[in-house]
Amino acid sequence: MPDGIDDMYETFKALLDTFPPSEAVKRLEQFGIDTDVIEKIRERHESEALRIKELEEPLAVVRDNRITWYTGPQPKDKCWPSIVELLHKDGWAEEPIHSLDDSSSRVVSLLNHPKEKAFSTRGLVVGYVQSGKTTNFTSVMAKAADRGYKLFIVLAGVHNGLRRQTQARLVQQLVEPNPSLWSQLTGLEKDFTPHENPASYFGKNNRTHVLCVVKKNATVLRKLATWLAEASDYLDGCPALIIDDEADQATVATTSINPLILSLMANLPRSAYVGYTASPFANLLIDPSAENLYPKDFIVNLPKPQGHFGTEILFGRYALDGEDPEELDDGHDMIRSIPRTDVSAVRPDTRADVEDFAPVITDSLRRSVEYFWMVTAARRVRGRGNPHNTMLIHTSVNTTVHNSFRMPLERLRRRTAQALEEPGLRDELRSLWNEETSRVPAADFGESPVSFDQLAVELPAVLHNCRVIMDNSSSQDRLDYENGPVTAIAVGGNTLSRGLTLEGLSVSYFVRSVSAYDTLLQMGRWFGFRHGYADLPRIWMTDELAEWFRHLATVETEMRRDIDVYMTEAESPLTFAVRLRTHPALRVTAAAKMRDAVTAASSYGGKRLQTHFFHTDAEWLEGNIRAARDLTAVAVSQAERIEDRRTSGRYVLRGVPHTVVTSFLSSYRFHERSPENDAALISDYVRKRVAAQSLRKWNIAIVGTPAGQGEDFEFAPGVSVGRVNRARLDTTNATPHFADIKTLMSRRDAAVDLSGDTEGLTEKEITDERRKQLPDTGLLVLYPIDKVSAPHPSKKLRAPLNAETHVIGVGLVFPKPGDGDSEVRGYISADLSNVTIEEEDFSALVRDDA
Repeated sequence: MPDGIDDMYETFKALLDTFPPSEAVKRLEQFGIDTDVIEKIRERHESEALRIKELEEPLAVVRDNRITWYTGPQPKDKCWPSIVELLHKDGWAEEPIHSLDDSSSRVVSLLNHPKEKAFSTRGLVVGYVQSGKTTNFTSVMAKAADRGYKLFIVLAGVHNGLRRQTQARLVQQLVEPNPSLWSQLTGLEKDFTPHENPASYFGKNNRTHVLCVVKKNATVLRKLATWLAEASDYLDGCPALIIDDEADQATVATTSINPLILSLMANLPRSAYVGYTASPFANLLIDPSAENLYPKDFIVNLPKPQGHFGTEILFGRYALDGEDPEELDDGHDMIRSIPRTDVSAVRPDTRADVEDFAPVITDSLRRSVEYFWMVTAARRVRGRGNPHNTMLIHTSVNTTVHNSFRMPLERLRRRTAQALEEPGLRDELRSLWNEETSRVPAADFGESPVSFDQLAVELPAVLHNCRVIMDNSSSQDRLDYENGPVTAIAVGGNTLSRGLTLEGLSVSYFVRSVSAYDTLLQMGRWFGFRHGYADLPRIWMTDELAEWFRHLATVETEMRRDIDVYMTEAESPLTFAVRLRTHPALRVTAAAKMRDAVTAASSYGGKRLQTHFFHTDAEWLEGNIRAARDLTAVAVSQAERIEDRRTSGRYVLRGVPHTVVTSFLSSYRFHERSPENDAALISDYVRKRVAAQSLRKWNIAIVGTPAGQGEDFEFAPGVSVGRVNRARLDTTNATPHFADIKTLMSRRDAAVDLSGDTEGLTEKEITDERRKQLPDTGLLVLYPIDKVSAPHPSKKLRAPLNAETHVIGVGLVFPKPGDGDSEVRGYISADLSNVTIEEEDFSALVRDDA
């Protein structure tokens, strides 16, 4: 573009400070600029905006091809460059800064231009727990401020701790670098209180941006809404951005908070509401047609940051459709088991026991605390990374229970400090450290190992500096990372469970149970970044909770994968919601959240189901053995063709009527912890597909090891294979008569009835090949699992199956329909009868002491 047009383009960009792009073009026309020149200017602006619109990451689904006006940071900007400078000082590399630049620019591009006459935008940004969402929305605020947004309201959770932490972060990154550009309605210790003179903030003579960080508390929001209503004379020209941090908490379906947020927006003629969340379940299940905060204009899915510790890394997960189960590991060996007998010592059994409850320092709690002190000492030896060190103890939502831990933990600290030089204690600590560092070698994470003798030098100072802090809604003693390095054991509940960043968190002791998976996900404060100590984090929790998190990791991964898929297919956020509601994984989430029967829709086309939970008592297993043998006997007599591959440990019985399969499903018992394997729903689906002229015939495969090489398992006369080995996941305090083998089917097994060479096919290629060869034929696979099933020595997180008799595993593979799939509806409920449930406490939403 010639220099003259370059100058003219700079003039156009200057006009964008005062007018939206379409109006700025009209101003050029009024200046008498040549039509060809205006067209080139317009094309250049559109191409720069298009670069942001077509970014590969983050993915976004946008309403009605929403206009993308933002072209990225400009040389004259003040707020965004200040953030970049701070990130460089904090040691950020160029790649994550570039990623942050792109993702925040994409969000800003979906806001309205601040000079439009009136707008009311609603969007949602989906991230990961403790993944830098605050940094992202701070960057969005900075860029929006650089373009002319004036009022910034941040809804920072429901507790003072998170509000204060958020205020401090925003002041540090936005206000302090450019103090002349900002006014504040709230402070570190001060939530919103009405100010006498709105004109001093919003009048024409005040060109500063206005920052307001408030709790989601009805009293506070009502005061703010009233004050804004009284300031209405000054707000017509005030573009406002409302950021809702932890948008799934309290905002959705609450009679107190939701209407008040809508009231704030009603007082702001130019407003954009953007929710940020790591658990989008609730936000995306709002009725899009209702007058509420459904993200009708855009949904942005932030990529997972490099080096982020998430659910899957810690707990492992089950294979999803299209994945080879053998390529998934079991997570890192960082989870330690709390015996069920310890739970009543650290959490009262009933509400009636709360008042007189006195916790006991059990062996598991003592080991976790001692390990935390050694981790802190080891990190001092390494001398890098986050300077803070925090341990979280989270056993109850009740503040009385939290406070009861102070004296026992202080006594443990004093006694340990006094006995540090005693050989007995040193030997115990050395043994614990050597055991932990051998189970998770530092080299696996690129870290240098620290010996016990090295860290022992630092232990006296660690014990001297360690504070025991009760951080809850009624305590005055709070975690404060702003005044030098902190070493603290934090005991708390709701104030620590959402949004609040626990700096340098390395050890958690966690026994609290909740009924909702999204709440459980948020309570995992150990997710995030562990630069310099990625080998050291440990979590002590009950085996039951570890199983919940493993299942949650699977649900979360599947949801996020399908969100990405839906984003490429959905025409707008409104159609996106319809797609998401039909997701089978939501049956599990909704059932757990409702704690009651809920109706849900499922489609099985193109999916692969498999059993991985089993009872191990003989009575239950023998019933399934009978069902498998009955199925095989009938299938042998009714199959159109039988392929005997006993030399490779396989049989394929082709062309078996669907009634044989549905009969088997009525007698085989799936474990109750496998709601995705609902026999009644699966049978209903099969019948609906039969009515659509599909799944009338099935192939039954038997997969074992070559016969004659040991003790064979006979399914029917003349149909025998060797037993397969499937070790269970190891748990220190295993539930009696229960096993989780995690993975049953291999990728090869899913292609057992396909012709040709299938050995090297990917999961997608197998699915495609099935559509070509067997588009209307289902596959049912039976596995005889050896009752001992000892693990391979390399599998550190596995243990022998040790069932009372042999186990029958079942896999089901459904072809992907070429036309529309069938849906089945049924009731599913989570069996929480043996789980102590503590719900989230939302009293802070309506408390008057805000």
